[in-house]
Amino acid sequence: MRSYLILGMCALFLIQYFVEWQWLEFIVVGLSLLAFLGSAFKADRFPRWLGIIMMTAGIVIEWRKGTGVEGISEGLFLILPLICLLTLAPLLSIPLRLSGYFQSIAVLLRNLMSQPKKLYAGITGTLFLLAPVLNLGSVRILNEFLEEVKLPSAMSAKSYLVGFSTAVMWSPYFASVSLVLHYLNISFKEYILYGIGLSLLSLVVGNILFALWEKRHPLTEASTPVAAIKKGNRQQIIKLALFVVILMSTCLAVENFTHWSMIVIVCLMSILVPAIYGIVSKDWKRMAAPLKDFRDRTVPMMNNEIMLFMSAGMLAFAMKGTDAANGVSTFLESLAQQSFLLFALAIMAIVLSITYIGIHQIAAVGALAMQLNPAELGMSNLGLALLLLLTWSISTALSPFSGLNLMVSRFAGISGVQTGLRANGLHLSILALIGIAIISFIG
Repeated sequence: MRSYLILGMCALFLIQYFVEWQWLEFIVVGLSLLAFLGSAFKADRFPRWLGIIMMTAGIVIEWRKGTGVEGISEGLFLILPLICLLTLAPLLSIPLRLSGYFQSIAVLLRNLMSQPKKLYAGITGTLFLLAPVLNLGSVRILNEFLEEVKLPSAMSAKSYLVGFSTAVMWSPYFASVSLVLHYLNISFKEYILYGIGLSLLSLVVGNILFALWEKRHPLTEASTPVAAIKKGNRQQIIKLALFVVILMSTCLAVENFTHWSMIVIVCLMSILVPAIYGIVSKDWKRMAAPLKDFRDRTVPMMNNEIMLFMSAGMLAFAMKGTDAANGVSTFLESLAQQSFLLFALAIMAIVLSITYIGIHQIAAVGALAMQLNPAELGMSNLGLALLLLLTWSISTALSPFSGLNLMVSRFAGISGVQTGLRANGLHLSILALIGIAIISFIG
């Protein structure tokens, strides 16, 4: 029942985006509150209480600002696109699974087990390709492929975090990119080359550091026999790369011609791609099982995400214009006038401090994106977007409470602090400094 409530909310949101009926907006907001309350009963203990605290604080702050029910409704409606994105994006994994792409990746990676540097490059490269579309599902799928060979903890922590965190900086299927570009009024077409460039830089730095690390800590070569890479496997991997390129290019083309919100475009593509696959392949029987699994297992399992996204989004919206937010923005503006380096480091320190205690990046970065005025900071909207997304990516890897860190630490069998700070602290520090230097030139 809850699945139908959440999916119905997403469907009505997409309809309301095009028809713009005020009464329908209130219905969608009402459904989102029901979805939040329903998720509260099923969520894990920590995200449940954190979500309740953030949502309550957001509603109280907004009410005290004098905006009443209308302001609270606006704050909830503003975060709904991200909830829809979070809910519908997993549909894209269905045609990818049924097409056999994942099996080809598994064969490739298993053939690299005796060559740690190439295996690391293969894992990070695969996540660079899959994570923009499949989100955290890409890490879960990859770990299933490699579970039987039992990667060393350090290698799992390094490769999974480095590979996945690149997508946080450029993929329109991620809440990070969609939210920041939406709040700063930047088109995805204007941003994508800079985002991909920063992501590729992170990938290169990560591979160089791993090569240096592996020289000092040689990994035992695997003796597991593997099958040869066939021509068909190579073709499948090429097709997968083309699929991602075509998908992103289509999103860009639709945005360019229609000027619709990229979040809405991505949600529509998440629905259309599996539908087109079913029509072209005429294999609805095979699609029935994963679609049912999506309805009965994937959507109901999003309790923690719905709790954290909605509550953090509400809190970020409510904080805009408050004395605390104005004080932070004044402080950051004064720093920006003195030194861009100090300003950038302050942004990172604020976000890392907030996310390290368990508050989601949406609350910290969202509040900054809504509160800060790039012109008053002496920089462009694009420069501020790059800085915020770089910070989001770093905090996702470092925070022991982020979904990525929790998942990777569980797979690697080590703590969240070891996964983030110890295994990847040097990489993230170097990336931060190089990224800040590049952004300072962009302006």
